[in-house]
Amino acid sequence: MPAAGGIGVSNSGKEYPGNLTPFVTVTCIVAAMGGLIFGYDIGISGGVTSMDPFLMKFFPEVYRKKKGVETTNKYCQYDSETLTIFTSSLYLAALLSSLVASTVTRKFGRKLSMLFGGLMFLVGALINGFAVKIWMLILGRILLGFGIGFANQSVPLYLSEMAPYKYRGALNIGFQMSITIGILVANILNYFFAKIKGGWGWRLSLGGAMVPALIITIGSLVLPDTPNSMIERGDRDAAKLQLQRVRGVDNVEEEFNDLVAASEASLLVAHPWRNLLQRKYRPHLTMAILIPFFQQFTGINVIMFYAPVLFSSIGFKDDASLMSAVITGLVNVLATTVSIYGVDKWGRRALFLEGGVQMFICQAVVAAAIGAKFGINGNPGELPKWYAVVVVLFICIYVAGFAWSWGPLGWLVPSEIFPLEIRSAAQSINVSVNMLFTFLVAQVFLIMLCHMKFGLFIFFAFFVFVMSLFIHFFLPETKGIPIEEMGRVWKEHPYWARFVEHEDYDKGIEMAKEATKNV
Repeated sequence: MPAAGGIGVSNSGKEYPGNLTPFVTVTCIVAAMGGLIFGYDIGISGGVTSMDPFLMKFFPEVYRKKKGVETTNKYCQYDSETLTIFTSSLYLAALLSSLVASTVTRKFGRKLSMLFGGLMFLVGALINGFAVKIWMLILGRILLGFGIGFANQSVPLYLSEMAPYKYRGALNIGFQMSITIGILVANILNYFFAKIKGGWGWRLSLGGAMVPALIITIGSLVLPDTPNSMIERGDRDAAKLQLQRVRGVDNVEEEFNDLVAASEASLLVAHPWRNLLQRKYRPHLTMAILIPFFQQFTGINVIMFYAPVLFSSIGFKDDASLMSAVITGLVNVLATTVSIYGVDKWGRRALFLEGGVQMFICQAVVAAAIGAKFGINGNPGELPKWYAVVVVLFICIYVAGFAWSWGPLGWLVPSEIFPLEIRSAAQSINVSVNMLFTFLVAQVFLIMLCHMKFGLFIFFAFFVFVMSLFIHFFLPETKGIPIEEMGRVWKEHPYWARFVEHEDYDKGIEMAKEATKNV
């Protein structure tokens, strides 16, 4: 599909030699497993908070509301401040740790960030599995958040740097794929653990996070470093050998020189954070802030995170609501494969725009369906079966639209557009903004559901409309462009060209190239 609005970018320019080697494929699959810890957590939290034994032990007031002792209003049964702190403390911790992770990722490499992430997630999972008091739950969640901040900072960068540019989209989406697999596995486990006699299944659900944590911890120990990261830390000879191994060809001279030149240019930057504010980085900063902001305001985390809660709120029984969450989780995984297939074929913009239209229509339908039955007082009486099927069906189509557009591309596009000199800092902003708004949405969602009722879906539909316009007018196509050549997409863009000074960008690279030739 051509890019809409005449903003497609020609694929003229450099083509580095290189193949999709088994070595790179395996490496990227192992690294992408970093998404499992994030996905598992999103899936587990919503399921555990709809388990009665868990609510009775830690959140008795929610349990009483749920059973109709204190309210019959379905919209408001989960409106509890402590429950919200339990779920959203994680995102605040992830926000803080991603800022620290930027320095670690830049100075010590992508692998060490992944290792830190895995270890902290492991400890958090242990504390949660053995929790007896609410403070233990919240401490565990904060450690999980620290782990997620480190992993989400380093994994997308690692994947974008390792992958040959022609396959960068598909390999990077491996990260989102493992997030969706994490969500699905968590949903399935919740479904079975909730059936355990004695009501201690929630401990297995929370403690089970140790498994994805071990995968990323061990993975980070065996993975090779990226050539970009080795050059950045001054190890050029090893980096060249690594690049030959990664690309599967001996002739990597041109790409290697460009990486070195980009690294030289980045070494001239003493303060990457301050640098981000320069005019020439305006497009990068805009994307680093608005893409994750919009990704959260699609309303997806609300749907996935609280799917069991949402389904039990619209009248499904506990078992059925966990089952519905498994169904949406499965749709999520399958639709992400569409993105892996299409992202380097159809381009980023086509997927973003199609997904936006699909989500917008579904949110309008779900708002109408819930509004018609629940009205304003949130007491629907007995719900017919066909009604529940319609709501789940449209939520599934919505999830599919997200899973092949904003889900994977929200991580892919920011990780591939930043020049090396600001890459770690800009990726930190990307993760921080993502976590900040995940935190805010998680904080206020249950209160909004209680007060805005079905209008909540209209609220998110409005944002989907706005973000689709933003993509249409402001995001250039980045398909098939080598990562160190990305500067040219901004120069050829009708709006951003005025911010990116042509001479400045080219001069920096050329000077650095001259310097490397003379070494």
